[in-house]
Amino acid sequence: IEIRALSLMELVYLLGSLISTLFTSLLLSLLLPFRRRSHSHSLSFYKGTVFHERRRPIHHSFTYSVRYALIDLDSASSSANSLPNHLSADEARRVSATNGPVFLLTIPESVGYEQNPLSIYYCYDLEEGSAQNLRNCIAEVTNTPWGERVTFVFNPNSDLVAKPLHVSPFMDMFGNWNIKASVPGDNLSVAISVQHPTLGNYFTATLRAKKVPLSSVSDESLYFWLMPHKVAVWIYWHVSGRQAMVEKCFIYSTSKVFQSDIQGRSDSSRSKTSML
Repeated sequence: IEIRALSLMELVYLLGSLISTLFTSLLLSLLLPFRRRSHSHSLSFYKGTVFHERRRPIHHSFTYSVRYALIDLDSASSSANSLPNHLSADEARRVSATNGPVFLLTIPESVGYEQNPLSIYYCYDLEEGSAQNLRNCIAEVTNTPWGERVTFVFNPNSDLVAKPLHVSPFMDMFGNWNIKASVPGDNLSVAISVQHPTLGNYFTATLRAKKVPLSSVSDESLYFWLMPHKVAVWIYWHVSGRQAMVEKCFIYSTSKVFQSDIQGRSDSSRSKTSML
């Protein structure tokens, strides 16, 4: 009974959130032609694909197109393009123990809606001769639709962190995330794999993107229009629309009632990674 009640509450919350988002986004979309076009020199634009593959207990994979912004946080903090839902450049430097520029890879809000399963802060150190070295990254992970968020530092070359957040109804809270990120340039990539104590390396998620010339983006708002919404649609579709997954995989709730089995896990598995 308690499980059904929790599931019903989550469903009601989800439906209410969807209705509110649809109404707000429709209204703001109608106003887009009447607003002043914006273009910030603190942004770089990327276009690529996200790939997810689950290999056990049944195989399931999908790919979708995505657009990201790489934001120079030092420039953004001094402009009108503030980012209240993210760390500032100074906060990121403090957390990552770096002294150089900070860039944020994220999907900007569009017509009143934000959906960012994963944002990455690239934190550089300044070395002799003004050379920049990517020393640390900060991952900002948000689950859907609950909006719970964790933030942690990792070595971009490769690092391991004990799974800190419930992100999928088809996965338990055991295991570690192996995460790595390339230096952003004309191309960038982020890869995460799950190392599970019984299922092994059973899940992989990757982002691969190419830089888009600034000359081809005349309006930031139109470039990212409905991008967060599209990401949300993909998430909901692959959670609720895949009957085979629902039938053959155990469903794990985000409720603390179902997370009690992870209490007492050793912090030693969070190698070289610090939680905020």
